[in-house]
Amino acid sequence: MNIVVLFSLILASGMLIDGAIIVTEFADRKMSEGMPRFEAYAIAAKRMFWPIIGATATTLAVFLPLLFWPGIVGEFMKYLPITVIATLSASLIMALIFMPTLGALFGRPRPVKIADHDTAPLHTIKGFTGQYIRILEKLIRHPILVLLVALLLLVGVNTAYVHYGKGVEFFPDVEPERINVYVRTRGDFSVQERDQLVQEVESRVLDMHEFASLYANSGMVSPDNAPEDTIGVIAIEFVDWRQRRPAKEIIKEIRQRTADLAGIFIEVLKQEGGPGEGKPIKIEISAQDADLLNPTAAELVAGLQTITGLVDIEDSRPLPGIDWKIAVDRIHASRFGADIASVGNGVQLVTNGIKVAEFRPDDADEEVDILIRFPPEYRGLDQLDRLRLQTQAGLVPLSLFVERIPQPRVGRLKRSDEHRILTVQAGVEEGVLVDDKLKEIRAWLDSQGPEEQSLLVDPRVTLTFKGEDKDQREAEAFLSRAFMTALFMVMMILVAQFNNFYQTLLILSAIILSTIGVLLGLLITQQPFGIVMCGIGVIALAGIVVNNNIVLIDTFNVLRASGMAVHEAVLRTCAQRLRPVLLTAITTILGLMPMVLAMNIDLMTREINFGAPSTQWWTQLATSIAGGLAFATLLTLILTPCLLVLGTRRTIVSR
Repeated sequence: MNIVVLFSLILASGMLIDGAIIVTEFADRKMSEGMPRFEAYAIAAKRMFWPIIGATATTLAVFLPLLFWPGIVGEFMKYLPITVIATLSASLIMALIFMPTLGALFGRPRPVKIADHDTAPLHTIKGFTGQYIRILEKLIRHPILVLLVALLLLVGVNTAYVHYGKGVEFFPDVEPERINVYVRTRGDFSVQERDQLVQEVESRVLDMHEFASLYANSGMVSPDNAPEDTIGVIAIEFVDWRQRRPAKEIIKEIRQRTADLAGIFIEVLKQEGGPGEGKPIKIEISAQDADLLNPTAAELVAGLQTITGLVDIEDSRPLPGIDWKIAVDRIHASRFGADIASVGNGVQLVTNGIKVAEFRPDDADEEVDILIRFPPEYRGLDQLDRLRLQTQAGLVPLSLFVERIPQPRVGRLKRSDEHRILTVQAGVEEGVLVDDKLKEIRAWLDSQGPEEQSLLVDPRVTLTFKGEDKDQREAEAFLSRAFMTALFMVMMILVAQFNNFYQTLLILSAIILSTIGVLLGLLITQQPFGIVMCGIGVIALAGIVVNNNIVLIDTFNVLRASGMAVHEAVLRTCAQRLRPVLLTAITTILGLMPMVLAMNIDLMTREINFGAPSTQWWTQLATSIAGGLAFATLLTLILTPCLLVLGTRRTIVSR
């Protein structure tokens, strides 16, 4: 939670000063004309009231749907929209009340004659603004061509990412601080034998210097996400990330050191860094006929073993073994005066024993059970045949009315929708994306036609993808709905503010085109597209992109209402708003750059490190927003003016 809140504050910091920059820049221009600073800031607050309200309202509307994110992922990420909404709401008070007040008390007119942007001929403006105006003057003469270039970039960058990008993932793969090593084996081992096997695995890895602590637990170990044949768990905590190799290299060495242990399977699971639990690939098998489950699971496991990149494949089929059923002939037992309870007591004497009392030793805090049972040499299965019960007829052999029936061992029974189910799970190798492996699995399942007589395509059997695939699909569906809801709310606010559908669609198109920068940023940094983090980044980017366009178009509408020609109004608008647009974008991007670069600044030790685990959470999200905002700024300064000219042409033609 703390990490999410901190990132939310960093993200909101760039947007927080957006309104303050706009008010200050407008007041500076008025003071440069000779207006007293008290009056200048008062007029600035009044003039920019509705643009700032609209810009903040659209940003709030973008984050509002994220408050209703369901499930574990929603619980994990809900603090981000809460913090951003609270911070941006406070920015309204800052921009409209505190900033004009502080400016009126301490503000001074700047030496730069910003008023030249309002009155001086455009060709006389010098510096960076003058160069920008002269380039823009040429571009607005060909608005359709500029629009086509933007659309070609949208198609081209999406195509390039499909072919050269790093794919799609559900959640960032964060460097873990601890791992669990599950020791698996098949067989009926005693507690001492299990402990010896776990100690053998422990001795193979105990001398690795990357471990801060190691804790081994053997015996009847059954964690929720562990296979049934687990006989022990070794919990390992790493030393600080700066003093060790990456976890993937350590895990690889652990597998190599234990690969030659006969009959022992080693399974390594990293610490879960985000939502989700267990292995990422999970397939649920259900069937009305329970006899089809085991052969289907066996066929599926055999198929997954042929797919490269999958590790630690397991299934929930019961372990091989025998359970003995004690069948009592009640009618025959009643002839000797025996009953089920007496038979059960006799069986307990041979197995676990009969509890007769409790006793608490002086050096113990809890009571212990007092059990009576036969000596070890009389606890075999054949003893059941020789066991005699005391009845009214005397000592009667148990074998006269009891039959031992061997049956296959039954493990955990799970049901879903009233049907028995089995699950097959698998992990992926380091550096392999789960989404890529899921596509391979689906392609392999689709290739299993009826001619192969495969149970995997049997209509009586149903295969359902669970695990990370389910979480990813749910997150993708919610973020898509949230994005469309946000666009609709933004559209309503813009229509109410501008009363112009064309200018509203112009701003919405800037949101869509800003995804070019998102994909470019991921391509340059060679990062996969994260459904959760990049999805939130696109939604957050929509609120930021809208702000600059609102201020730009609002100024254009004011200049047009004063009777200024279209081309001059566009150029003078861009000249006036160049600085606040660039300052807003630069401050937000600079605020995100430490996370884009995975930079970790330790103020206590005065150290700057790169690649810390805490920074890996937000690299995708920060890269998406920074790359998208950088490109969206170009759209605001180049494409938006061209589309304003194009919209004016359309209006003239329609008239």
